Amino acid sequence: MKVLICDAVAEDAVKMMQSAGHEVTVKTGMTPEELVAEVPGYEVAIVRSATKFRQPAIDAGTSLKLIMRGGVGIDNIDADYAREKGILVWNTPAASSAGVAELAIGLMFAVSRHICRADISTKKGKWEKKLFKGNELGGKVLGIIGLGRIGTEVAKRAKGLGMSVVGFDPLVEECDYARMVTFDRLLADSDIITLHLPHTKDTHHIISGPEFEKMKKDVILINVARGGVVNEEALVRALESGKVGRAAVDVFEVEPMDPKNPLTKFDNVILTPHIGASSVESQGRIGYELVDKLERFVKGNY
Repeated sequence: MKVLICDAVAEDAVKMMQSAGHEVTVKTGMTPEELVAEVPGYEVAIVRSATKFRQPAIDAGTSLKLIMRGGVGIDNIDADYAREKGILVWNTPAASSAGVAELAIGLMFAVSRHICRADISTKKGKWEKKLFKGNELGGKVLGIIGLGRIGTEVAKRAKGLGMSVVGFDPLVEECDYARMVTFDRLLADSDIITLHLPHTKDTHHIISGPEFEKMKKDVILINVARGGVVNEEALVRALESGKVGRAAVDVFEVEPMDPKNPLTKFDNVILTPHIGASSVESQGRIGYELVDKLERFVKGNY
């Protein structure tokens, strides 16, 4: 098979594909126009989150049979259009769940204990111990919106930290690690809210002005899901009013994030560049799952 890898994939995975006899081309950082020019002739295309595989690239890929996304969501692929053209669209939903869940928990610790601000202050030669009095996670109510693979992994870890976990997901009736509640109940009761759901027309701005009004004062918001599920303008207003006491955001409505994004002005906000799956272990699992699914495709085992 002729395989085009558009975003960085673990080197071992590339070697395994080549050892299996596939003709693999790694070409990262392409513009949409360069992708359209490059894709003709390839039977398989592999992307992560950076490459947007839209209709023009799909139309240009006249030999395409399979598009694979190394990661959970497929919102960077025009998946319905690809399927209409007879192209399979697969992802690797399990491979990065632990990595994303651990980032969410890590950000909860970081914002609760002011770790990033304290680090910067201390490196400047200051000793502002009293300024960085934080909060413990144990005993807090954690509200998880979206209890798929990642949300469940977050709930599992949160329970181990002694948190009281509530969850909302219209597709999930029960979870071993969370008490399922209504959306409004979760907003009202949670000390910390974390999102773990895809960005679709139904989830677009699922957290916006009215939802912030229903939350506790000084609530902590964590978003490592997808840009667009939180209305960033409404989040800015909630931070300015004090409704949101602290926040951590790994995903943005426009990526890469605009350096002038108003969220950058807040000391009580941590911003990271979409690194949920950026662990050595997650990258390895994603690569191996891509290899496995490619072989399944070749054998018609799907």
